[in-house]
Amino acid sequence: MTSQPPVSCPFPMPSATVDCLRMSEARLILWAMLKPMRAITILLMLSGLETFATFGEVTNQPPVRNPVAVSEVASGKRTSANAAWWGFERDDSTEVLQAALDSGARTLVIPHMGEPWVVRPLQLRSQQEIVFEPGVVVLAKKGEFRGGGDSLFSAVGQSNLVLRGYGATLRMHKRDYQNPPYTKAEWRMGLALRGCRHVLVEGLRIESSGGDGIYVDGGGDLGWSEDITLRNCVAYDNHRQGLSVVSAVNLLVENCTFANTWGTAPEAGIDLEPDTEKQRLVNCVIRNCVFENNNGNEVLVYLKPLTTNSQPVSIKFEHCLIRMTDARRTPPEPGPKEGINGVAGIAIGNVRDNGPMGLIEFVDCVTENTGKECVRIYDKSPDRARVRFVNCSFRNPWISPYPGDGGPRVPILLHSRNPANASNLGGIDFESCAIYDTTRRPAVRLEQDQGQVGLRDVHGNIRVTAPGTPSVKLGNKLQDVDLTVRAEQKGDPGPGPGTN
Repeated sequence: MTSQPPVSCPFPMPSATVDCLRMSEARLILWAMLKPMRAITILLMLSGLETFATFGEVTNQPPVRNPVAVSEVASGKRTSANAAWWGFERDDSTEVLQAALDSGARTLVIPHMGEPWVVRPLQLRSQQEIVFEPGVVVLAKKGEFRGGGDSLFSAVGQSNLVLRGYGATLRMHKRDYQNPPYTKAEWRMGLALRGCRHVLVEGLRIESSGGDGIYVDGGGDLGWSEDITLRNCVAYDNHRQGLSVVSAVNLLVENCTFANTWGTAPEAGIDLEPDTEKQRLVNCVIRNCVFENNNGNEVLVYLKPLTTNSQPVSIKFEHCLIRMTDARRTPPEPGPKEGINGVAGIAIGNVRDNGPMGLIEFVDCVTENTGKECVRIYDKSPDRARVRFVNCSFRNPWISPYPGDGGPRVPILLHSRNPANASNLGGIDFESCAIYDTTRRPAVRLEQDQGQVGLRDVHGNIRVTAPGTPSVKLGNKLQDVDLTVRAEQKGDPGPGPGTN
């Protein structure tokens, strides 16, 4: 994770800047200027600004309700605002916080009040930058969120929206929603973006939702969300997914962590999975992210709903770390009865014979200590969207026991589940990849549940460090297959970054 940048004020000094100056920053300024004359000077500078009083004295007291400032925001005199001007209610701040969001302020600071902002579902608005102060917790109100789709923050058809929250947390009560009197549901999201354009979310921690930490889809008049950036965020302990991408164009997910997802399938760190053929996964880039200790596949790309009528997909993972760690043994309590075991590091499924064209690419990625396979590709037609791994490392698969699973325990599995979806498997490249294993077994294996399915158009080279002679088990029906595995040699690149 990158270091947290300082939060700067987007307005010129001195008139409007104090509107968004945090109390902690003001105290730091005074502390740095303890010499009497300097302190007097800065206090004189501030004393002439009527906005200074609206954020409270330079003390430990949080800002207070300010009807005058609220009216000035409504009239357009102010373009920046503090949510506390509308008030703060310890038991339920929904009405005041929604009023602040609806105010039309171009910049809205949600201040640290010393205790959480307890809320029911909130709606985000266009043309607004929301700055959550460090230490802020926006907390779902206990006993609320009874609707299966009730989310903490939602935006439908909104544009030009920024949520910036380094050191802030959006928190729900997943364990409540998993039990009566709540009805079973998987759509109580921490942050839901539907049919939105030009959205930046950065620095937030989103945890314990009753669905996905973050959900990106179409909605309103747009069948996808477009120009979405998620940066330096953490999605932790969510019910269904850390991040679900159902329909998106120009999506960048950067420097984020998706961890400890469990509750209901798929339980992935990230799931790119459309619902209909009209939805899109175009120019989706996931970069420098960590996926760890999720109870399902760490990374899942599932394209069954897409057809030849769909837009070609373009999905790229680069410089990502995909793993299970010892922390899986001690998940947040109460955790799943069987523990967090994980499935595959990377799973790509149901790119059918009548599926979409395009490219799904992994570049400079590492999978390690995965619950099952490092990579599982199933029902993937050789004639549809291509899957490519470039300079990726696959290490130490099958760390979870799975005593009832007698299937092939290999690092890379090519799996035919249903020939009706893909009559052959293929359209896969492994370029300059490496496997690091502690067990004598095939590096790559083709497994067939029904009939004899052929393997076609599979290429590349994989270096193997493992006991015995490297091998593959790909069956007898091979066409245009030149996948080679060889033992690691002196001078080959090392295993890349990881925990071991």
